[in-house]
Amino acid sequence: MTAAPYVRHLSLADMRNYAHLDVELTPGVNAFVGANGQGKTNLVEAIVYLSTLASHRVASDAPLIRHGAERALIRADVVREDRSLQIEIEITPGRANKAKVNKTPVSRTRDILGVIRTVVFAPEDLSLVKGDPSERRRFLDDLLVQRQSRFAGVRADYDRVLKQRNALLKSAGGARRSNADEVLRTLEVWDEQVANLGAELMLARRDLIDRLRPRVAAAYSELIDGGDTVGMTYASSVGDVSELAAVDDFADLIKQAMSDRRREELDRGITLVGPHRDDVVLSLGAIPVKGYASHGESWSTALALRLASYDLLTEEVGAPILVLDDVFAELDTSRREHLAERVADAPQVLITAAVPADVPTRLVGRWNDVVAGTVTRRVD
Repeated sequence: MTAAPYVRHLSLADMRNYAHLDVELTPGVNAFVGANGQGKTNLVEAIVYLSTLASHRVASDAPLIRHGAERALIRADVVREDRSLQIEIEITPGRANKAKVNKTPVSRTRDILGVIRTVVFAPEDLSLVKGDPSERRRFLDDLLVQRQSRFAGVRADYDRVLKQRNALLKSAGGARRSNADEVLRTLEVWDEQVANLGAELMLARRDLIDRLRPRVAAAYSELIDGGDTVGMTYASSVGDVSELAAVDDFADLIKQAMSDRRREELDRGITLVGPHRDDVVLSLGAIPVKGYASHGESWSTALALRLASYDLLTEEVGAPILVLDDVFAELDTSRREHLAERVADAPQVLITAAVPADVPTRLVGRWNDVVAGTVTRRVD
């Protein structure tokens, strides 16, 4: 296997609390230590953004822009197979973002996806277990994009046609009485597009879960010796999809479900079936994790999901950059030490911590102090 890519240099302009920043990174462990609010998480958030085109902390781009600025710039020099590659993205809320590779503009920002990949461990990971279905859908879809960047386009296209179908459903209330036939004919056009794109997402998610399931179970058993086996099931809004084999099968099931719920969708003005309504059911033995697992079991399940993601990406496309964002402070001693042991030999690890004691001693590497948006390499 070829050497895994790593970030050698990161530059920021007007991102979060950084008017301007240049920081050198190395393979292995890079730790950023500082009190809350100093900007350490903003550094790793920038690298995550380059790998996913989204923040792992907020849902929109606006909070990424420094107060008083109109746009933010993230630039990274990436080493891939002993060659350097520069990727850059300009983030402008309310307008299309712009991206460059080796200083040359690309037609779509998603063309930079796949240059680097990341797996993030963060305190927010508990939402994968305890949060809304949207959290688990995002987990699956982000991992799909990391494995195959083309799914960024599939997801964007699905969101676009879903929005248009919902707009038609919302406007159909009065139209149903006067020109119902025309509305239904138009709706059938959107049904087809939603079904075809939704089917591709559903099949990919279902197959991804099949790939993850044994890896999640193995990772969980490492964290809790003798614990119950973790199960993962794709709970689809269109019914049982476990035995479906082809995209067309999924599309047919989606179209049938939309037909069955046509009246309800028109009454409510929203699309009630499709991948945007699906969930992942996590279980310990026969018991759902959500609502029943202890705090320790929930954390172990969340960690197992991230470790399984790292293992799967490493096997399929090469080791991703690991981001451990203030996560050690959330873990008890045994989980902290196990996570440290698991990641110590990763090609590149980025750690944020409030105090040095939060970072396990086995994770030795380049340490940086972060104070009020200034990053200083620590020389002991």
